Order: sequence, then structure tokens, then C-alpha cells
Amino acid sequence: MPRLPLPRHGKRRRYEKLESTMDQAVKEQSATPTAPVKGIQITDKAIARVRSAMEKEGVSVEQGGLRLGVQGGGCSGLSYNIRFDTQPRERDRVFQFGDVRVFVDPKSFIYLHGMVLDYQETLMQQGFVFVNPNSSKSCGCGTSFSA
Repeated sequence: MPRLPLPRHGKRRRYEKLESTMDQAVKEQSATPTAPVKGIQITDKAIARVRSAMEKEGVSVEQGGLRLGVQGGGCSGLSYNIRFDTQPRERDRVFQFGDVRVFVDPKSFIYLHGMVLDYQETLMQQGFVFVNPNSSKSCGCGTSFSA
């Protein structure tokens, strides 16, 4: 970064502080990721719920995991699919979140990359929420979308 010319009237400290502030802003800007999130993300709350549900269902955390997918159907054209699986399939993408693994088949990954899986509890409902940047519209129930 080019240096500012030094002033002639004793204002050197002010210019040095300005240079320092500008350098810091450039560092912060370059450290901020601008690309969208690749893969799948899961909130801590959702991970805790997945872990407890796996224990209840008797699915081994070491071998099994949560399978996320997309299938045709629903009022908006595509529906989310969520279930447990005992092991990944050959072409699955596997995402690791602590001791919880998430399996996504290649076709579903086209619609799910960049998605965040959250778990919400309100007075009206509780359950997993798909926050999907690839969804152009969704139905009122939140389980169907179109891309």
C-alpha cells in the first residue's frame, strides 16, 4: 500500500494513525470470506438434536450418520428428506461435525450445497429447519421448495 506524504506542519502522528487505520481496514477486508459457504453447515443446536436422536434410534455415531436429501414432490416441486443411515454410500459426500456425520448423495448436493440445517423450538412447533440459499420459493410448511 502506498504511503501518504508526510505533512510539513507537525501533523505526522495524525497521518501515521490514518495509515495504521487504513492498513487495519485492508487486513480485515481481505480476511472476510466473500465466497458462499461450500458444502453443508449445521448449527450446534441441530448437532445436539441429531446426536440425541441417533442414540434413541440405536444408530452408531462411529458408523452411521444423518442422511440429507432432496426428492421430487411436494407443493413446490422438491421435498427435503432427512433420515438416519448406518453407513455412507459409495458416491456420497460425507461432512463431519464433531462426532456426527452427514451423508448427501450427489444429486441432492446440487440443491443442498451452501445450506444450513438448524433446529428450532417455538410454542407452535419444533423441528429441523432447512435454510437453503438455492431455494427460489418454498411452501408454507417449509418442507417443500423449488430451485
